[in-house]
Amino acid sequence: MSILDVIQRSTDFLARKGVASPRLQVELLLAHVLRMPRMQLYLSFERVLTTAELDALRALVQRRGQREPLQYIVASTSFCGLEIALNREVLIPRPETELLAERAWTFLQKGGEVSSALEIGTGSGCLAIAVAHHAPQAKVCATDLSGPALALARRNAETHQVSGRVQFCQGDLFAAAPAEERFDLIVSNPPYIPTARIETLEAEVREFEPRRALDGGADGLDFYRRIAAEAGARLRPAGCVMVELDDEGAAATRQIFQGEKWIVEGVERDYTGRERILVARLGAKSQDVNCQTKS
Repeated sequence: MSILDVIQRSTDFLARKGVASPRLQVELLLAHVLRMPRMQLYLSFERVLTTAELDALRALVQRRGQREPLQYIVASTSFCGLEIALNREVLIPRPETELLAERAWTFLQKGGEVSSALEIGTGSGCLAIAVAHHAPQAKVCATDLSGPALALARRNAETHQVSGRVQFCQGDLFAAAPAEERFDLIVSNPPYIPTARIETLEAEVREFEPRRALDGGADGLDFYRRIAAEAGARLRPAGCVMVELDDEGAAATRQIFQGEKWIVEGVERDYTGRERILVARLGAKSQDVNCQTKS
């Protein structure tokens, strides 16, 4: 069977299973099996696959037809230009989180001096690693409650040669970070899906991604309450907090931070126009200090 035949038949199969963008999914799986760039497939349509290649592809297409996410099947994804290894112990990084990473490393680069960041809930380590990669003067402490997630994050940090500047700590939110340390930046993409809404999500998310990385409590705001209440004690002067948001909870999250005496400098929108990143600093800080110009 040729590459073109396999693409066409597998696309039809995934379409019947309700998989979005079925041809693209097949092409990515086939490129993974053949270890070639996806676009190279278009120059090789007449190539006949070996029995071993067909068997390998069929197994992966069957998994995708059961709605297992492509990123888990191929065990990696790209985040801020870095290839991040994945497994089902961690959330799949989303493109909108790249905006949070860019916002974080841009802040840490201000002034050029050594700076530090604390990430709450690191998962695969993608955010901490991207920040360390793009802000080479920065040190990052990244926490997570899951031991298996941290094991994967450490491997990803080693792959991208930032393990010397990223410290991974296991434990519950701020309690996992060294008690004596204070940070220039606290950043987090916390669980923010209201518990009841999880059952309405697409099968790829609902049935495969770790619930602990999704479930933000009854209203989706549990982790924002804790971050707003606890983050101030872990910041240096002129430090700030950046958190990713569920756009439906943006207004409520702003109110939570303001209720804890934070000055919310802004809620930034993602590429689709949804409110996505809240940036805040302590209200007790001088009014001429803001998170746009680290000092």
